[in-house]
Amino acid sequence: MMSAAKYQPPLTLTDEIVSLVADIAEQVGHLNAKAHFERDLRLRRINRIRTIVGSLAIEGNTLTEAQITAILEGKTVLASPRELQEARNALDSYDKLPIWNAFHEADLLAAHRIMMLGLLDHPGSYRSGGVGVMAGNKVIHMAPPAKRVPSLMAQLFGWLNKTAQHPLIASCLFHYEFEFIHPFSDGNGRLGRLWQTLLLSQWKPAFAWLPVESLVHRDQAGYYRALQESTQAANCAPFVHFMLKRILDAVLKAINAPQKTPQKTPQKTPLIILDLLRKQPKMSVQQIAATLGKSESAIKRAVRGLREAGRLRRIGPDKGGRWDVIEND
Repeated sequence: MMSAAKYQPPLTLTDEIVSLVADIAEQVGHLNAKAHFERDLRLRRINRIRTIVGSLAIEGNTLTEAQITAILEGKTVLASPRELQEARNALDSYDKLPIWNAFHEADLLAAHRIMMLGLLDHPGSYRSGGVGVMAGNKVIHMAPPAKRVPSLMAQLFGWLNKTAQHPLIASCLFHYEFEFIHPFSDGNGRLGRLWQTLLLSQWKPAFAWLPVESLVHRDQAGYYRALQESTQAANCAPFVHFMLKRILDAVLKAINAPQKTPQKTPQKTPLIILDLLRKQPKMSVQQIAATLGKSESAIKRAVRGLREAGRLRRIGPDKGGRWDVIEND
């Protein structure tokens, strides 16, 4: 997939990808304006725990948010030694995001050393044997031979340090190419997601606290499918599109997070949807569902009810249109 010549990850830049980058960049501006997000240590801690739970769950770890929180607080948790070690390593790894440089290969090796401490014989070293990407019990990709890994990783970092691609796209491309190479005998998935978070956080610091990984876990099948489709097509576009959607969902969820303790009497879903669409009229049903943590079918039913009640109408097509909230007199 990589040649000795100047390397460029294969990507067809679609209109959808360009639109997603523009949407994310715009929404991140709104997020940065929410000073409470930077100050709210409790919110940052909750998001960090969600990030770790999501990333580890993709790899089969069964620890819950409550258990990860207990580990963080030094409490005793009943679980397998391996799962406990994975959690402690992940907590240490994400804590060190501020000291690593996403463009330095040595820092990636250091991150793997911490992420896989006590789980591998030689953490922080590239693999010496063959390895494949698994989706459940199914092999969806056989990685390049081990002898090619050092040169492939050198080329990947060489590209990363010179690319003029937008950081959002570059982070997705690095994530995909890293998973394609699969440079380590284990820990590639969680480290690839960690490194994309690091790349994004060095573009916009708020990304260090956005739980993108938890939304990836929510659509784990889509994550593996996007990896497989990109490999089969020799084109990173399916994976880039998938990850940008998850990033946008995470940003929107953070923007719409309550700044104060929720009211004792929670608002009904239709009223929450109207409030969201007043502020973000271009939100899709999928984005509303991700923001509220509800199923798309539930959101579709609520939207249909609002339209029938004359409280909501659609202006323009499904793609590129917007919602108009009709206020009661």
